[in-house]
Amino acid sequence: MAKVALIGASGAVGSRLLRELSDRGHTVTGIARNPEKIVALPGVTARKGDVFDRQGLADLLRGHDAVISSVHFLDSDADTLIEAVRASGVKRYLVVGGAGSLEVAPGKRLVDSPDFPAIYKAEAQKGADFLDRLKTVDDLDWTFLSPSAMFVPGERTGKFRLGKDTLLASDKGSSISFEDYAIVMVDEIDEPAHSRQRFTVGY
Repeated sequence: MAKVALIGASGAVGSRLLRELSDRGHTVTGIARNPEKIVALPGVTARKGDVFDRQGLADLLRGHDAVISSVHFLDSDADTLIEAVRASGVKRYLVVGGAGSLEVAPGKRLVDSPDFPAIYKAEAQKGADFLDRLKTVDDLDWTFLSPSAMFVPGERTGKFRLGKDTLLASDKGSSISFEDYAIVMVDEIDEPAHSRQRFTVGY
């Protein structure tokens, strides 16, 4: 079992990751601005943290086997997060990514599609920038897991497909539930297979 620090543990995705980690017996430090919103689960300790406080965050992360960040890209800063992980001494860093940087055709990203919803564009572009930043990092064992285009609450089915840099889609569209996404992220902690890589999950 691993000791995992989860930044954004009270969020929509973070809360699913928290439950998956707890259910598998991991020891988790759940970090959020409002720790009282973190669900009480076995093996979970809630801590208050600020994603813009590099040193404070590094102090919370120190001593863990892995760090997961599950925060909106517009509500955080890639360099601050990366530097906090570096300063903590933790080498394994997993990021809840976005779908915008996935390719829908060779060399064409989803975020650049003409019909990409304007309301999500800034968040998607900042997520793509985060991935580009990670690709320059060679002193952390990072992984960036992109969901499918529709990333929504749903069921934990355990049935999904994995891909690399291309958006996964079926005749029902491109989607993944928060619950099934959480399975894949925690699998990556249990059995690392995508060191310094981005990969994706979908139905």
